[in-house]
Amino acid sequence: MKPRVTLDGFKRTGKGAAPDLGPLEREVMEFIWRRPKRAAEVSVRDIHLAFDERLAYTTLMTTLDRLHKKGLLDRRKEGRAFFYSPRFSPDEFERGVARDVINMLLGRASAGVEPILACIIDAVSERDRAMLDELERLIKEKRRAVGRKE
Repeated sequence: MKPRVTLDGFKRTGKGAAPDLGPLEREVMEFIWRRPKRAAEVSVRDIHLAFDERLAYTTLMTTLDRLHKKGLLDRRKEGRAFFYSPRFSPDEFERGVARDVINMLLGRASAGVEPILACIIDAVSERDRAMLDELERLIKEKRRAVGRKE
């Protein structure tokens, strides 16, 4: 079972967690996520070469270490080198961040969850009617699944 993505290690600026990845951290993660599955592990040297050596090796080493400490990368040591691999796919990361933000909002709602849920529904319906239908389908599916467990 994969670990859950949480906002631990991210600043909470009100803009969500993804923007709190620095530009270089995001660029490195996107590079790692684009790699084929068979080449999932990456070293600092791999990234340094892929970025045409435009950044200092030590800068990339620090960036990968930071991403590891934030829980986005797994790391294994071989000799003196570390090899990194993503703990989450881009979709898993975004879903996890969204889940954590929603849980944080629901936990803060002293007046109940209705205002937050209404806000989500308003945002979805303003964007796309089909998305609202999909939300309704997902709710029905989740109710059936919960009903089976009880």
